[in-house]
Amino acid sequence: MNIKPLIEIAQYEHFAAVLALNEAAIPAVNSISLTDLEQLAAQSCYFRVAIIEEKVLGFLLMLPPGASYKSLNYAWFSERYDDFAYVDRIVIDPAVVGKGIGRQFYNDAISVLAENHSRINCEVNIKPRNDASLAFHAALGFIEVGQRDTASGTKRVSLLSRVLK
Repeated sequence: MNIKPLIEIAQYEHFAAVLALNEAAIPAVNSISLTDLEQLAAQSCYFRVAIIEEKVLGFLLMLPPGASYKSLNYAWFSERYDDFAYVDRIVIDPAVVGKGIGRQFYNDAISVLAENHSRINCEVNIKPRNDASLAFHAALGFIEVGQRDTASGTKRVSLLSRVLK
């Protein structure tokens, strides 16, 4: 059964909840500090939170081309695409995973970004394997455009892209 949270632009008052969700989701996402989150938020082309009864249940943060960001995966996409929105991270509270929030985030992002961006790019771990995220992104129309090893070969990611227009 899907739930319908309010999807709204992330505000500083949401950052503590965003950080708590992020840290609980490691290793699916990397750890970040408040300073890192502030810097990412300032550069984002899409940063929204899902809220039910004043509780943040998830977030999606995306970056445009040209961001000052040290991610090797972001750099990989930047070398190959001029126009994109990069999913830095999407995290959903485990209590509501599978309730449609991730799909609602992406649908909202597509409606917000389609006018100014031609595609959405992201990566999903395949070592360690994140089957749920791979299946989720495939169902949304993402296709693999590459793979790369990270973290000195201890991780491998599938680089995914979805055309918007």
